[in-house]
Amino acid sequence: MPPWASNAAAAAVIGGGAWLVFSHAFLNYDTLYGLIWGRDLMSGGDPDYEVTLAPTPHPLVEAVGAPLSLLGEDAGYTAMLALALLAFGALVWGIFLLGRECFGWPVGALAAFTLATRDPILSQGVRAYVDIPFLALVVAAAVIEVRRPRRGVPVLVLLALAGLLRPEAWLIAGAYWLWLVRDEPRERALWLAGLVVAAPLVWAVSDLAITGDALHSLTFTRDTAETLGRPQGIENVPEVMPRRLGEILRWVPLLGGTAGFFLALRFARDRALVPAALAVLGGLAFIAIGIAGLSLLGRYLFLPAAMLCVFFGFAALGWIGRPLEGAWRMWTGGAVVLLIAFAGSTVSHQTDRLDNLRDGVQLRGAIQDDLRDLTRADGAASAFERCEPVYVPNHRAVPILAWYLDRPPADFRSAQLEPPRRGLYVAPQTDVVEEKFILDARDPKRFDVPRQPAGFRPVAANDSWALYERGCR
Repeated sequence: MPPWASNAAAAAVIGGGAWLVFSHAFLNYDTLYGLIWGRDLMSGGDPDYEVTLAPTPHPLVEAVGAPLSLLGEDAGYTAMLALALLAFGALVWGIFLLGRECFGWPVGALAAFTLATRDPILSQGVRAYVDIPFLALVVAAAVIEVRRPRRGVPVLVLLALAGLLRPEAWLIAGAYWLWLVRDEPRERALWLAGLVVAAPLVWAVSDLAITGDALHSLTFTRDTAETLGRPQGIENVPEVMPRRLGEILRWVPLLGGTAGFFLALRFARDRALVPAALAVLGGLAFIAIGIAGLSLLGRYLFLPAAMLCVFFGFAALGWIGRPLEGAWRMWTGGAVVLLIAFAGSTVSHQTDRLDNLRDGVQLRGAIQDDLRDLTRADGAASAFERCEPVYVPNHRAVPILAWYLDRPPADFRSAQLEPPRRGLYVAPQTDVVEEKFILDARDPKRFDVPRQPAGFRPVAANDSWALYERGCR
């Protein structure tokens, strides 16, 4: 079996394993919008990037979503979800390969296990966030570079693709180019520079063509962060960065990974340079996000967190094959303590977190499935075709209904901002649905969400949702 096939198979097995463990996975708000916008492009229309609380557009998601949308609502959705799970598997397998190439297979295995059991990363994987394929592409580029230093084009191509998902890849590509072209002829250096600027240029041209503003993604994302009251600004970085890293990794891998970072630079510097550079660049990118006034979200630190998983593996197992004397004996003793602490924290705390995560994913996935099924219930399908406007309890329901009803997201109105008076209203059936199925705790809200507005009559219902109408013909 060729290497690419075995790597793809390993990624598929890991991604499929994640689905089996959770017995559910679904497309999150952002990725669903990417699928809808891809459908808009395939139909010859312009995506509506300025609909209320629209996510940041990601060109690569739309480029993938465009052809997948031709498969229809169910098949297109399933194909996008399968790619997301494959990306999660590729990330975990890529971390194993990176750890193995740098420090040996035991380090790679522990790094991959650590990453795969961090609940924020696993949560993002089974909910198809774009941060996971972004990270998988960056890690794949790192593996290629470690195997053959100064590889050049393949690395920059992968970073360019990653740069169509997250702008942090632009910084990484630029730094790699500066290191790469020190001894390159001017003509080749300029050609490679084209690969570096390709992603930001495509992103800017896409924004310009669709909105008339090349910086739309930056300004709209910053405005959304202000609307939702998320932490922003460089002044918050010193407080937010360590706390978010701790939330991702938990204290044993965070402390062990930090120690492993310095141990690797001391005892295995040449092999540690690539993951160390990615860890530092990931941190610098987070600082740049703060300077730009964007949200300081934990998932924007997934890259340095993933590299710290590799260095945690080195701190715990990098002593294997060394002579057990002097400083190596001290390292071995510390590593044993670290492994015991990791095993204890995994059993006592991480297992419970993963159980809670699985329960949450299954619950929210079932609520989303019920919302899809509501669009096909007896009486509901015809009501959705002939009645407007359509009110929803909050913005999270918008892309689900827009996708399955093949309607623009702008057709749906939040009952938190405008009380339903006529048309259709999609209402939560239970307190659990109302409390759990929200976009953000700080979602703009002017009015309480009703269960059944006055004058509205029931049309259809299931375990999670009910559809009401008033004044429809």
